[in-house]
Amino acid sequence: MIPRYVVDFDLDQLPRIETDVIVIGAGIAGLFTALKLSETKQVLMITKKSLFDSNTRYAQGGIAAVMSDEDSPDFLAQDTLIAGAGLCDAAAVDVLVHEGPQGVQELIRYGTNFDEEDGHFALTKEGAHSQRRILHANGDATGFEIVRALADKVKSDPRIELWDDHLVLDLLTEEGECRGALVQKPDGTRVAVFGRATILCTGGAGQLYRYTTNPEVATGDGVAMAYRAGADIRDMEFNQFHPTSLCYPGAPRFLISEAVRGEGAYLRNIRGDRFMENYHPQLELAPRDVVARAIVSEMEATKSTYVYIDITHETPELIKHRFPTIYEYCLNYGLDMTTDWIPVAPASHYMMGGVKTNLHGETSIQRLFACGEASSTGVHGANRLASNSLSEAIVFGQRIVDAVNKLSPNKTTADNSSGSERHAALTGALIERRLKLQKGMVRYAGLRRDRAGLLKGLDDLKKQLPLFQLCLTKREELEYANLLTCALLVTESALSREESRGGHYREDYPQRDDLNWHRHTIMNRENGIRTERVDGDV
Repeated sequence: MIPRYVVDFDLDQLPRIETDVIVIGAGIAGLFTALKLSETKQVLMITKKSLFDSNTRYAQGGIAAVMSDEDSPDFLAQDTLIAGAGLCDAAAVDVLVHEGPQGVQELIRYGTNFDEEDGHFALTKEGAHSQRRILHANGDATGFEIVRALADKVKSDPRIELWDDHLVLDLLTEEGECRGALVQKPDGTRVAVFGRATILCTGGAGQLYRYTTNPEVATGDGVAMAYRAGADIRDMEFNQFHPTSLCYPGAPRFLISEAVRGEGAYLRNIRGDRFMENYHPQLELAPRDVVARAIVSEMEATKSTYVYIDITHETPELIKHRFPTIYEYCLNYGLDMTTDWIPVAPASHYMMGGVKTNLHGETSIQRLFACGEASSTGVHGANRLASNSLSEAIVFGQRIVDAVNKLSPNKTTADNSSGSERHAALTGALIERRLKLQKGMVRYAGLRRDRAGLLKGLDDLKKQLPLFQLCLTKREELEYANLLTCALLVTESALSREESRGGHYREDYPQRDDLNWHRHTIMNRENGIRTERVDGDV
C-alpha cells in the first residue's frame, strides 16, 4: 500500500506561508496559467529546477490550432477523435478545437513569435492531421520560443513569486479539500504553503522508461502526489512512444520531430527499404502508435536496433531552414540530414493519462486543479494527436483561471501530521534501483505487453514498496518514490485493460474491444481500480 504521505511531518513545527494560488511546475501549462491568474491574484509558482526545465522547452513540432480558411474546428475534432481511438471525451475535444485559436493569440500577446511566410502563419502538417495547421517557431524550436516569451513575462510580474529549486513533497488536505502543499527548500528544510487553489502543472513521467525524449525532471511528481492525496487518476496505461528518436552511439535519445515526416521524410529499414506501406495506408504519417510498433517490427525482422529516417530527397535549403535545431544537433554527431539517413528508434514521449479533470481543470479533490501533461482532460483519449498538447495546456489553463477566480477564500488548516515515524535511511545505490525500474518498464510495460510480462513487472515493482517506509530526504530519493508510484499505476492499469487500443498494445489481446473496453480506467488510492464510461456514452 502506498502511504498517504511520502515523508513525516508535523504542521505545528513548520513555517507557514499563505498566498492566493499555488502553481506547481513550469512548462507552458504552469507559465501561462500563472500569468493569467496574476491579473487578479497573488501567485506562488514553485519549480523543481527552473522555468526552463520542462517538456515544453524541448517541443519541436509546434502547436495545433485552426488558423486558416481551408481548415475548420470540425476537421481538427475529427482528426483528434480518430487518433484517440474511441476514448476521447467529445466535449473536451470540442472545447480544444474552438478555443485553441484564442489561446494562440494570447501566446502572441505575451510575446511568442511564430514563423510566417508571405505575411501568414507558416503552417505544417504532422502525423494523422488532415490539414496543415501546426504553427511553429524558429523552424523546429517552438517550445523553446514559447517558454522564452512566457518566462520573461513571469519573471517581471510583481504578482508572481517564483521559487526555483524547490521540491513539492505532498499535497495538504482536510475535509476533502486541498489546502496547499508541503514544500522542501534547497537547503532541505520544509515549509507548509496554503492557498485558495493549488494547480498541478508538473508534466509527465517519461523517466519511467530507459529510453525517453523527456528531460530528467519528468518523474511523474504531480500524478504521484495527487494519487497519494486521494485524487482519481485516469488511463495511465496509455503511454505514447515517439517513433523517431535519435539512436546513435554516444548521443542521447534526441527527438527527431514528427514534422520531419510531415515535410515528406521516409522511413527505411537497415536494408534501405521503405516499409510503412505494409502497416498503414497513411504511410509515414500514420498515428504514432502504429508507426512506433511498425518500426519495432522492422527492427526485429532485420535484427537491428534502429531504422532510418530519410529526408535527403528534399533540398538542403529547406532542411536547414525548417529544422535548424535538429540539423545542428545531428551534425554534432557527424550526421548530416541533407545527405545522411538518420538512425532512429522509438522512445517514451508523452503520457496520455494523468489526474482526472473536468472541463475546468477541477480534479476529484476540491480546490485541486491539474493542467498540461499531468492532467487527463479527455482530449487525448488513447493516443494523443501530434501538437495538441501545447494547445490543450493554454485552453484548459484559461478555463482553470476562470474557475479559480470564482473561488472564495478557504481555511488555512490541514491534516496536522503524517501520522508515521520513519527512521531508517535508504541504502544501496539509488541509480541501480532507478535503472532497474526503467528497464523493467521497457520490457514489461512498454510498446508491447502481455499478461505474463505485466504480472512479472508488477511483482518486481511491489518488491520495492518497503521504500515508502524509509526516511527519504534527497530529491533523487523522493523522485524515485514518485516514479515507483507511477510505474505501479501504469502496470496495474495495463494489466486490467484486456484489449489493444491506441498507445496500449496487448499481444495476448491484439484487437480493440469496444463491447467491453470502450471505458476509462480509474485508479484511486482508497478505492482501488474501476472503469468508467466515456463521456457521451449511453
